[in-house]
Amino acid sequence: MFNHRLPDIPLPSQWANTVKAAVLHVISLAQYAIVAARGWAANSFNARVRLAAENDRLIQEVDLLREELRIKDARLSKIDPRRRPYYPPAQRMAILELKAARGWSLAQTARAFLVEPDTIAAWLKRIDEAGPSALVQLHQPVNRFPDFVRHVVQRLKTLCPSMGKVKVAQTLARAGLHLCATTVGRMLKAKAKTPPPTEPQAAEDAEGPVQAQRVVTAKHPNHVWHVDLTIVPTVSGFWTAWLPFALPQCWPFCWWAAVAVDHFSRKVMGGAVFRKQPSSNQVCDFLAATIRDGKATPKYVVCDKGTQFWCSPFKRWCRRRKIKPRFGALGQHGSLAVVERLIRTLKAEGLRRALLPLNLRRMREELAAVVGWYNSHRPHTWLGGRTPEERYRRIPVACRRPRFEPRARWPAGSPCASPRAKVRGKPGVCLQLVVDYCQGRRHLPIVTLKRVA
Repeated sequence: MFNHRLPDIPLPSQWANTVKAAVLHVISLAQYAIVAARGWAANSFNARVRLAAENDRLIQEVDLLREELRIKDARLSKIDPRRRPYYPPAQRMAILELKAARGWSLAQTARAFLVEPDTIAAWLKRIDEAGPSALVQLHQPVNRFPDFVRHVVQRLKTLCPSMGKVKVAQTLARAGLHLCATTVGRMLKAKAKTPPPTEPQAAEDAEGPVQAQRVVTAKHPNHVWHVDLTIVPTVSGFWTAWLPFALPQCWPFCWWAAVAVDHFSRKVMGGAVFRKQPSSNQVCDFLAATIRDGKATPKYVVCDKGTQFWCSPFKRWCRRRKIKPRFGALGQHGSLAVVERLIRTLKAEGLRRALLPLNLRRMREELAAVVGWYNSHRPHTWLGGRTPEERYRRIPVACRRPRFEPRARWPAGSPCASPRAKVRGKPGVCLQLVVDYCQGRRHLPIVTLKRVA
């Protein structure tokens, strides 16, 4: 047996100065390879391979979240314990609830939240205290509604954190509990004091597109459709350590999605998913399938001047279908506001709240679930709390049905929060929040209220 010594590899003289940059390059390259390998595994015929890829992805996500918490805890631990911010009474109760759910001891709980074990023990001893000066408290904002109404509002906000106060009020109104948006805001202030949004809520849905040729106003369903393309990343971001400092905008790093929305009702008429940027023929096929499934043909189609639309094949397809294309103005804000706001909503409230699948069939199912929830269950601000499906089909509006009245002495004939509705039964009912989820997806809530004794 021969024992050969491996030759020494000479290192550059300044190699120590580039170690940190090399680490970033290695991590970026590893992430590139991992995502590519998972994309292959997610489409494997072997169920074990698909399951292993999904488990590996979830394990990595948990490890990255733990690393984030470790970094933040390391920064907070550098502060003197006497100078650290105190937990408010409601957060103390949340810590004790998590302690019970985890089965932690005093030492484990104190180590997780950077406090002393004696502090946790003191909270437990004084947990039965009542009044505004209690050390441990539940969220109790001051209003004329019973406490369970506050609990319903805060519970809905906890389960659906993407909802603002207007969206919470509209959602509960559809379920039969009418609250003013300012009342919802007061109920949420004690739980989390967040800065006001930089954009007004009324800007969620623009009145109409500003066209390069002339303004087209939708007068009825299927009069004007908006069509656009967008990318949906399957990873946290596109940055990488090497030129051009971005990952390729194709599968498995992202999906390309196409959506068509009816301007009059804001209903999503159809959606499609592609592995890479679709061609003009693929977009035409998508629109043809949407027209066939919806059994309706629009008079106008509004889109941007992308290569898929600003070309002869797309214009010829529109002429054969007797559709008039309209193109948004280049560089003009608001020319495609309706479809752009729709895409933002689908991403923020649906697609970005879960790990996107790397399998094409499952990604199509994910987009279909988000679109179905958006059309049938999500109240639309521009439509006054109605859903796009109610506007499109002209069916009775859920938020105008007879409502529940939890205040026992509230006069039945007195007005309620908008929209006005009659009282269902007698005032003073007790309600329980029931949240179901569209196709089991926890980021797509379906809210109802149940009368309890």
